[in-house]
Amino acid sequence: MDAAMTQEQTGTKLKWLWLAVAVIALDLGTKALATAMLTYGDPVPVMPLFNFTLLHNTGAAFSFLAEAAGWQRWFFVALAVVVSVVLIVWLKGLKRDETWVAVAIALILGGAIGNVYDRVVHGYVVDFLHFYWQDWHFPAFNLADTAITIGAGMMILDIFRKPADKAADGSD
Repeated sequence: MDAAMTQEQTGTKLKWLWLAVAVIALDLGTKALATAMLTYGDPVPVMPLFNFTLLHNTGAAFSFLAEAAGWQRWFFVALAVVVSVVLIVWLKGLKRDETWVAVAIALILGGAIGNVYDRVVHGYVVDFLHFYWQDWHFPAFNLADTAITIGAGMMILDIFRKPADKAADGSD
């Protein structure tokens, strides 16, 4: 009875793994299209301030460690695997009313797995979304990066939501 009661209280947030799978599918699909349809490094204007530009990133965000000797590939793969396991365990332990955090975790998880797939298979991450302003260019990114950023933003917003939630129910 305790296990059933615990299940009822916590719910199962693992049902949100479908969102992570959707992020992975969209990410890998758009990267495959970009690779098939774009020429490496050749910008294709979409609208003012935005191009599709196929680039390969051997580093992390903003090409961090891109110039390293190659060890960073497996370091980032191992880091993503560890983070993914932690995220799944965290997702499994969420309470029934923590849907916002579950969605955030699923987005981050899907993005991390999408990028780790690229690192394992290609040795680099495929980027193709490229914003710019005059001579300033924001580093190119992909849908996995977008999902990770949205998920992280949701986590940050959740920090500010928590105090209001606790004040409303009178607990600390």
